[in-house]
This record gives sequence, C-alpha cells and structure tokens, in this order.
Amino acid sequence: MRIDAHHHLWDLGRRDQPWMDGPWADPIRRSYALSDLTPQLTAHGFAGTVLVQSSASYAETAELLALAAADGPVRGVVGWADLTDPGLADVLAAQPRGPGGLVGIRHQVQDEPDPDWLTRPEVLRGLGEVAEAGLVYDLLVTPRELPAAEAAVRALPGLSFVLDHAGKPAVARGDWQPWADRTAALARHPNVSGKLSGLVTEADHAAWRPQQILPYARHVLDAFGPDRLLFGSDWPVCTLAADYDDVLALAESATARLTPAERAAVFGGTAGRVYGVGAPRGR
Repeated sequence: MRIDAHHHLWDLGRRDQPWMDGPWADPIRRSYALSDLTPQLTAHGFAGTVLVQSSASYAETAELLALAAADGPVRGVVGWADLTDPGLADVLAAQPRGPGGLVGIRHQVQDEPDPDWLTRPEVLRGLGEVAEAGLVYDLLVTPRELPAAEAAVRALPGLSFVLDHAGKPAVARGDWQPWADRTAALARHPNVSGKLSGLVTEADHAAWRPQQILPYARHVLDAFGPDRLLFGSDWPVCTLAADYDDVLALAESATARLTPAERAAVFGGTAGRVYGVGAPRGR
C-alpha cells in the first residue's frame, strides 16, 4: 500500500492555528478538508495516509480521530497530548488505537523556548508513557533541538521515534552543518525513523530548485536507509512552495537510485510498519 505518511487538515472556523503567525502563512490561511486532498491521493495511487496534528489541542485530535474512524484513506492519526500531564497514561488509554485510530503523539517542540525541552524530567516521563501505550513519537524539531532529541532517544530505547521533515534544515540559507552531523547521529539509533517531508518549505518558496533540495533529501536517505524512511507530502503546508505533484516528483528523484522494493518501502512499507497501518481496512 502506498501511504502518504504526513499531512494535515484544519478548520479555521473551529480554531485558530497559532503557528500561522505572519503574512507568510496567508496563502494557506483557510480551512482544508479531506475532500481537498483526495484527488491528489487518487491521482498518485496513495491508498492510505497518516494524518498529523497541527495544534496543541485535544479537541483537534478528537476530530482527526473521527476522520480516521470513517471509511476513507486516513489509516492513523498522530495526535497531540500534554507530555507533562501526570495523568497522561489515562488520557492515552482512553483513545482509540491502532489502524483507524491513534498511532502516535507529536508536540511542536520547535516552538519551545528551551532547546533542551525534550530532556526535562517531566517530558521524559511523558515520553515513557507514550512508549508504554505502544505509540510512536514524532519529533518536530529544528537543528537547534536535535541534540536534545538524540538525548531523549538514547534515554528511551523502547520508544519508536520518527523525525519529521528531516529535522528542518535551513535549505534557503544553504546551511549544511551542524544539521547533517546531528541528523546522522540521530539516525544511528535503531529506534528512530525519518520522514522525507517538508523540505520544500525550508527552501526559498518562490525560487527553489530541485538541485538545492536533493542533497538534503539524499543525506537523510543515506542516514536512515529505505527501511527507516517514510515519504510524507506535508500537504497543505507544502503548497506554500510547491504543489503535491512537485513534492512527490522531488521525492521520487531523491530515491531514483533505489530498487523497486526499496522505493516501495519509502512510499508506504516503512510507514505501514512503523505506524502499524499497512493492512487494508477490514483485516
């Protein structure tokens, strides 16, 4: 099954998205429904998706879970939860789990003032509860937070982590270090996978070229390997810089040297295994 392992949906009539904090977000400052994405998925043969939270809201996570429970392409939800909540275990236990339910947790760590937020004792305790619940933890970090991310990964070898958006390198500035070494260090831990996603929005939105982005994509492919790399469109955020076709073409170019079986892993198999959403509905 081909799986788009990272996309968003939001309804601005229900709640604001605080991360849309300037004119840069105006092109996507509207509501997005699953029906807006379905034509792209159908055109490119994606039978399943992983729907990822975009706000720190239990209400939003409940809405995303309702979408996943319905008949459609959403196979699982990476939702939000307060990792510092002493009652987190009960919160997680109350959620529908597995295919069609909650498969992971994410928090906007990149927005925390403390670059070491992930290593705070209360956060590590919460990550331990995520592991106990059998869920995945998605790392939304920049190069600044990658050292703390690796420390958390080292402290929790039983938790499956996924690095979103290749760790968000500053492609527009052409920055390579320390991002390259820090992502490679993170990838040396076998409980971490990486997402081939989000790179176009780290580039110059109006003037990016494939040759500027491909070195970053190939670096994460080399670091994680196809069995620990997941394609995600990051739709609709990606549309700030590129349409779905262009994002997919860029990922296909980055993986062109792989065997058919390896490409199948990147474009679905790895996501199915990591998130446990690979089986068709009804099985």
